[in-house]
Amino acid sequence: METFSQTPPELGNQYTQDRLLRSYLARALPDDVSAGIEPQLMEMGELAGGPLYGFQKADRGNAPILTSWDAWGNRIDHVEHTPLWRAAEQLAAQRGLIAIPYERTHDEWSRVHQFALVYLFTPSTDVYSCPLAMTDGAARTLSVSGNRELMERALPHLTSRDPRQFWTSGQWMTESTGGSDVGLSETRAQQDADGRWRLYGRKWFTSAVNSQMALTLARPEGNPTGGKGLALFYLETHDAGGALNNLSVNRLKDKLGTRKVPTAELTLQGTLAIPVYGLSDGVKNISPMLNVTRTWNSVSAVSYMRRAIALARDYAGKRVAFGAPLAKKPLHVDTLAGMQAELDAAFHLTFFLVEMLGREDAGMLRDTEPDLWRLLTPIVKATTAKQCVAVVSEALECFGGAGYIEDTGLPMLLRDSQVFPIWEGTTNVLSLDALRAVAASAALPAFGKCVHDLVACARDPRLSSASHEAQHAFTDAQRWLEAATARGTESVEAGARRFALTLGRTLGLALLVRHAQWSLDLEGDARALAAAVRFARHGVDLIAADDGGGESGLLALG
Repeated sequence: METFSQTPPELGNQYTQDRLLRSYLARALPDDVSAGIEPQLMEMGELAGGPLYGFQKADRGNAPILTSWDAWGNRIDHVEHTPLWRAAEQLAAQRGLIAIPYERTHDEWSRVHQFALVYLFTPSTDVYSCPLAMTDGAARTLSVSGNRELMERALPHLTSRDPRQFWTSGQWMTESTGGSDVGLSETRAQQDADGRWRLYGRKWFTSAVNSQMALTLARPEGNPTGGKGLALFYLETHDAGGALNNLSVNRLKDKLGTRKVPTAELTLQGTLAIPVYGLSDGVKNISPMLNVTRTWNSVSAVSYMRRAIALARDYAGKRVAFGAPLAKKPLHVDTLAGMQAELDAAFHLTFFLVEMLGREDAGMLRDTEPDLWRLLTPIVKATTAKQCVAVVSEALECFGGAGYIEDTGLPMLLRDSQVFPIWEGTTNVLSLDALRAVAASAALPAFGKCVHDLVACARDPRLSSASHEAQHAFTDAQRWLEAATARGTESVEAGARRFALTLGRTLGLALLVRHAQWSLDLEGDARALAAAVRFARHGVDLIAADDGGGESGLLALG
């Protein structure tokens, strides 16, 4: 008797099969822009679901390798990427994944063009989005720095479509004294006898050791402690002869996930560097990089949600249990629908931020939009990262035991997803960042007006409850902040996470409502409506349960 073998899940063209992406682009983009970029999206979708996905599965067991010494006893600290990552670098350059927003062929829509491609590319390349994010962030930082020498030196490489000329960049901030609290940095900057700046210290966690350049923070001698005493420096990792620039790779980190990323611990031993802006305010001056990398984090998170759901949906049509395919089982269908609603909200939230970044690039933000963008960047990153981990975990459960087996490739999705709430600021750090944005500007009233305007688009009565939930959640968050502020700083800080995530989920719902009405009118499709109604039931108002104190008592219970 023939032994049963389960047919594994498969992927097709990830652009043509993505109803959410195609519907969004149809609504958001001008017709000429949409027609201009669609062939590129078709090609990337075919690669992502076909050859590149096959390459990813074949490369699953590989990891970067650090060779500290050559055969003759010379210290070389060479890191070799896996075959998939080498191919991803070539593909990223050729397809312009960094070049597109700097070429600005489509003006304010160039970021949507870029990130639609990134969204398709990322889940088939094992987080190659990490060095790309830092490269984009470095290009943005240098392009607004006014430092002509560095702009002319580095930008043509960072934005090149020629793989032979293309550079990636590192972002070296984390030290053992603190990750998010970069003001504790111990790296020193000293001028040598020739007036050149040299850096000394240990960078505890660097994720682009093979990049040709990096932006990093160091404290010039004599500067005060804290963030204002740091300066932003540019460095190239190798000298003209190919030797490392007075730095050593101590080890590669053994991580839970993102194992293709060669995250290293470095020692700087007189590394030559150039100040980017000046000799102070380094934390402030690196903020253009963080705005970009946090956007990449959000796009990567929704791309991983999409990949997990795509595999789970395909598998549901192939796995038979209790007499029928899972796709015919009401409970399983309901589970998938809940996951899809979270993805829809996260996607629209993320690409709303992408649109704002595109307008900021083009100098088109007006009135209170700069304040709103400053608030949304940490909120969107925090919200989508938490959604991603929850959705991908649920997706693995949809495969039963197969979701726990390494050679299916599925556990890697969850391990890699766990990085999104950690990199570029943890949820708590981002929540405090959001509070600072609210305190320093008119961001919260602008946010409230944005939510109101979005849900005002809804005319279908089936959207009324979702519209009401969005407006009610914002009002609750606003009232909570007023009450917590009256109670004192500790009360505000204690509720910062629930406040930030409430805002994120509120805006995600309002955006779903807006898109649902458009889809009903122009596409005759009720799936976006179903997503809005379902997402509204998942819990949007996370601040409502605040009782004004007592949280610390929970910790005393043991």
